[in-house]
Amino acid sequence: MGDPRKIRSKFQGPSHPWQRQRIEEEKALAKEYGLKNKTEIWKMRSTLKTFTAQAKNLIPLATPQAELEKKQLMARLQRYGLIPTSATIDVVLSLTLRDLLERRLQTQVYKKSFSRTMRQARQYITHGHVTIAERKISSPSYLVPLAEETQIGFIQNSTLSNPDHPERQIVSQSEATKARKEKRKEDKERRASSQRRGDRRGSRQRK
Repeated sequence: MGDPRKIRSKFQGPSHPWQRQRIEEEKALAKEYGLKNKTEIWKMRSTLKTFTAQAKNLIPLATPQAELEKKQLMARLQRYGLIPTSATIDVVLSLTLRDLLERRLQTQVYKKSFSRTMRQARQYITHGHVTIAERKISSPSYLVPLAEETQIGFIQNSTLSNPDHPERQIVSQSEATKARKEKRKEDKERRASSQRRGDRRGSRQRK
């Protein structure tokens, strides 16, 4: 049978279990992005640390091999839309955990208005309703490359692929309501700004 292989963790947890600020931040992130548990945060944080550690090691080097690895790292991050194409390797050090969470498939499904909530987006993915370029993806933490972002959709034999599905209709109605609220807010701010400018002109004329 061979020697048993030791299964090593693919992520690194917090160095101290009881840090109030970190716990509160992780709780807020888990709620905002509809995460199942804090392990998903730690996995994304470990991925981020891998990117930043690689950048820190490569920045002071100028060898041909280092330049090749720099290009490979930059190309990978640009493929995921984490950094712009004109960025230098120093920008990698400014990446945040939110930057990675925004590229997760769960977040992208929600932002494309395919679901009402982040939790619902996760449910759609884990239940096998979501595809990318005709490939069924069942992992909510899948990092979506920019080239695949427009290819996110529902699997053809899923009832959710029909735009007239009740859940799709509810999402469309909520998006329309949100758009109307934002438009009313913008109109209100525009009127208030115009009124302030009129008040200032009137004040100068009286002087």
